Amino acid sequence: MTDRPSLPWRATLAMLRRLPQGLLSRAAGGLADLPLPGPLRRPVLSTFARATGIDVSEAQGTLGDYPSVNAFFVRRLRPGARTFPDDPGVLASPVDGIVGAVGVVEAGRALQAKGRDYAVADLVGDPERARAFEGGLFVTVYLSPRHYHRIHTPLPGRVVDARHAPGRLFPVNAPAVAWVDELFVVNERLVAHLDTALGPVAVVAVGAYNVGRISAAFDPEWSGGAGTSVTNRGTPPPPHRSYDPGVRVDRGAELMAFHLGSTVVVLTPPGPVLRGDVHPGLEVRAGQPLAAPPPSPHTGAAASHPPRRPS
Repeated sequence: MTDRPSLPWRATLAMLRRLPQGLLSRAAGGLADLPLPGPLRRPVLSTFARATGIDVSEAQGTLGDYPSVNAFFVRRLRPGARTFPDDPGVLASPVDGIVGAVGVVEAGRALQAKGRDYAVADLVGDPERARAFEGGLFVTVYLSPRHYHRIHTPLPGRVVDARHAPGRLFPVNAPAVAWVDELFVVNERLVAHLDTALGPVAVVAVGAYNVGRISAAFDPEWSGGAGTSVTNRGTPPPPHRSYDPGVRVDRGAELMAFHLGSTVVVLTPPGPVLRGDVHPGLEVRAGQPLAAPPPSPHTGAAASHPPRRPS
């Protein structure tokens, strides 16, 4: 049995099904991109920060340095604000956010919310690559408006393949996750496949209503240049990119960015061990360890184990 959202939220989601979500989100993006005159930047952006709960002290530069609301929303952080593990086998959170569902991919499916799951092959848009994640971990992290919205590498490696999957732009908050079947598959996505010390790892950025743009730092040309995005464009770019020998991404390097929105799903092959303190509802920061490398046969059993999918 799923947890039913409130009646107003069910009505909102039903209404959004009938609206041109992409067009409305692009319109919202246009408003967010409107240049702010210099004297208005500080009062407008400080009001926006207070309304959303953004920690301005972590931002690079000052409020006056940001020419628009969107520029501030995708702000970079001051140097040293986030650190990533030195061990290339430790899976770290690629984003700031709140952990949603976590578990093991079983029979090709991952958990979205209580009573709802989805096919991993549909999520990544490539059944062949999806096979590598059978028996591996999935970790979902939701970014609220107050969070830092750049996406980093969960561990170092090479981006070898990437895919843009078109779709809808429903909200990805708790009511939508609980109510919309296969929400992460229905919504537009940008998927990056990495070769890492753990094997193949996928980072899936799921778009959401209200702007819904995702840019690719590992391939700026695919995004169309600085300040633009791969997703939610009137004329979408080619949907698939393959890289040989791959685009090197160092520990904690910027991988993608949300221009308002959304949710990230990380997928691993079998072996990594989820940390015992990682659970739904946990607030995490980019670089925070999520899973350890597989235990060595010489060190005995691991102290914690990946959770099974709830029945």
